[in-house]
Amino acid sequence: MEVLVNNKLYAVQPETTVTALLQFIQLSSLKGIAVAVNQQVVPRPEWAATVLHPADQITIIQATQGG
Repeated sequence: MEVLVNNKLYAVQPETTVTALLQFIQLSSLKGIAVAVNQQVVPRPEWAATVLHPADQITIIQATQGG
């Protein structure tokens, strides 16, 4: 199945979770990231239980420091 991550199309296995997606695109070790699925923020504790569906739109953002 295909999902859209930050406007880039990825082919993933059915029943892929947010956690598995982040591992697949090599972002699982990053700190300070937030994930939204179809414009709904998914709290970090729910990533492992949130299953993605075909054509889901995932937005991943990373906090940055600045002043």
